[in-house]
Amino acid sequence: FFFSLQFFVFCHSLLQLAQLLVSGYMKSSISTIERRYGLSSQKSGLLASFNEVGNTILIIFVSFFGSRVHRPRFIGAGALLACLASLLMALPHFLSGLYDYTDRIRSSITSLTSNQSCSHQDNPAQQGVYPLLLLGQLLLGIGAVPIQPFGISYIDDYASKKNSPLYLGILLAMTSIGPALGFISGAAMLRIYVDFDKLPEDEIKLEHKDLRWVGAWWLGFLVASCLLFLTALPYLFFPRTMSKEDAAEDVESRPDSKQQQADTHQELSLVQFLKSFPRIALRTLRSPIYLLVVLAQVNLAALLSGLATFMAKFIERQFSQTISFSNMMIGAVGIPMAVLGTVLGGVLMRRLNLSVSGASRLCTTAIMLCLFSALPLLFIGCPTQNVAGVVSSGSECQCPEEAFNPVCGSDGIEFRSPCHAGCKTMELDNYTQCECVGGLKFATPGTCGSGCSHLLHPFLVLLGATAFIAAFSQTPSCMMILRTVATEDKSFAVGVQYMLFRVLAFMPGPVLYGSVIDTTCILWGKKCGKHTSCRYYNLDSFRQRFLGLMVVFVCGGLLCFLLTIVVLRRRAGQQDQQLGSKGGYELVNEKKKTENVSSKEKEIMVESSQMVQKKNGSSYTVTNECFS
Repeated sequence: FFFSLQFFVFCHSLLQLAQLLVSGYMKSSISTIERRYGLSSQKSGLLASFNEVGNTILIIFVSFFGSRVHRPRFIGAGALLACLASLLMALPHFLSGLYDYTDRIRSSITSLTSNQSCSHQDNPAQQGVYPLLLLGQLLLGIGAVPIQPFGISYIDDYASKKNSPLYLGILLAMTSIGPALGFISGAAMLRIYVDFDKLPEDEIKLEHKDLRWVGAWWLGFLVASCLLFLTALPYLFFPRTMSKEDAAEDVESRPDSKQQQADTHQELSLVQFLKSFPRIALRTLRSPIYLLVVLAQVNLAALLSGLATFMAKFIERQFSQTISFSNMMIGAVGIPMAVLGTVLGGVLMRRLNLSVSGASRLCTTAIMLCLFSALPLLFIGCPTQNVAGVVSSGSECQCPEEAFNPVCGSDGIEFRSPCHAGCKTMELDNYTQCECVGGLKFATPGTCGSGCSHLLHPFLVLLGATAFIAAFSQTPSCMMILRTVATEDKSFAVGVQYMLFRVLAFMPGPVLYGSVIDTTCILWGKKCGKHTSCRYYNLDSFRQRFLGLMVVFVCGGLLCFLLTIVVLRRRAGQQDQQLGSKGGYELVNEKKKTENVSSKEKEIMVESSQMVQKKNGSSYTVTNECFS
C-alpha cells in the first residue's frame, strides 16, 4: 500500500480534510470562547489569526527545502504537531472551573459568591487560558506548513500526466470541504453544554437559546486531534521516493528528470537562498499586473478572513439566532456557494478561452456585481433592542454589576436581569411583581429579541449570492498571476503571493474586524472590576461598520482590477506589432523581453501555452495553491 501513489492521495485527502476542519472549527467556536473567557472581539480576532504567525515565518523554508527532505515524514511530523496543538486548544476547559453565570432563579448575587468568583478568577490556571490558546494556534500554524506544499509536490513528481489533474483536483475538493465540515461540526458541538462532563444533566439549567449559553467548544478539538493522529500515522511508512506511474507513457519526460537531478548539485545553499530572497521578491513585485492582482486578492482575502471569523456572531446578534444555527448557515450556505463560484469561474474562463486581458475584465465584472449584491446587506438588519439602563433609562435597583440574566418585560422592554426589572417572585417560569416593568408587571426569561428575524432569509440569500459572485474572480486572477511572471519565477511568485496574503490579510484581518465590532458595544460585561465580553451592541452601528468594512475591501479589490485593465490596454498598444496572436492565454512580458524573442522561442512559448491549456500536472500544482 505504501508504495502506491493512489493510497498516498487517499491519505493526503483525509489529512487535509482533518487539518482544515480544525481551522474551520476554530472560527466557528471563536465567539463561544470569547463569551466563556470574557474576551473582547479584538482579542478573539487576534486568537483567530495567530496561527498565521508560525505559518508565515516558516513557509519560506518550504520553498528552499523542496524535495531535499523526506517529504512524507515531514508531512507526518507536521500532522502530529497539529494534533498536539489541537489538544492544547482543548486543555483550558480542563484547567478551568465550572462556567460561572448569574443563576436563572435568583435575581441577584450575594457578595460571598462574588468574592468566591473573584478568587477563582485570580487562579493562575484561569489567567493562563488566553496564552495557552495562543500557543495552540501558533503550533497549529507551524504544523500546517509542510502538509499542503510537500503533499502536492510529492504527488506531482510521481503521478502520470493523465492522473495528476485528477489527484490534485481531489485535494482541491478537500480544501473546500474541510472548513465547511468545521463549521457544521461547530454547529453540532455548540448545542451541547460546555460543562456536560462535569455536571449531571439535571443540574444544567440553561437552554441553548439563552444569551448566557456556552456550548462545548472544546469537544471538537478533541475529535479533530484524534482524526489528525490517525491520518498522520501512514506518513511514517511512505518511502522518500516512489516509482512514477505509467513510466512508459512518460518516457519523454525522463531527460527532464535527469536534468533536474543534475541541477540539484548546483542548488543554492540556505544562506545564499535567504540572501537572494529579497532581490527575487522585489523583481517579482516590479511587475505592475502581478502587484495589482495580488493587492486585489489581498483585499478579498482580508474580507474573507474577517467574515469567516465573525459572521456567525453577526447573524446571532443581528437576527436573534443561536450560535449553532449561525455556524450551520455559514457551513451549509456561505462556503458551498463560494466553492461553486470558484469552480464555475474556472469553467467560464476555459470555455471562453480568455486571454489575460479577458481575465482582468471578468474579474472586474465579478467584483462590480459583488459590490451591487453587498450594498443592500447594509440595509437588511434590526434596530437595537430597548434595554432598560442601556438604551433607555433604567431602574434604581441596587444590582450587582456581574448580574446578567436577560428578561423581557410585559411592556416590551428588556432588562439585564430580574433584579434590574425589580422582580420579587417567580410563578410558572415567569417573573412577577416586577416594579420596574410597565403594564402587567411581569417578565419572561430570555431576551425580547431584535424583532426582525423574518429578514434573515433575504440576508442569507444576498450573502450567498455575494460569496458566489466574488469567488468567480479567484481562478481568473490566479491565472493572471501565472501568465504575467517569468516562467522560472512562477512557483516563487505564488509563494510571495501567499506570504503577502498572510502578512497583509489573514493576520490583521480578524483583528481589524474585531476592533471595529468592539467600537459598537454599548454594555460591557464586568467581573471583579474588569471588563469581560460585550453584553449588548448597537445593532445599527454593528451592521453598518461590520458590513461597511466588507464593502470597503470589495471597493479596494475593484479598484485594483480596474487598474489592471488600464495597464493592459496601454501595454497592448505598445505590443500590437510584436504580439499578433489572439486567443489562448497571453504571456504578458516586458516589451524589451518580447523584442528579443526568436522565432524558435516563440514556438516554444506557443507549445507551453498549449500545454497549460491541456492542464498538465505542473500547471495544476501551482493553480491548486492559488485555489486553496
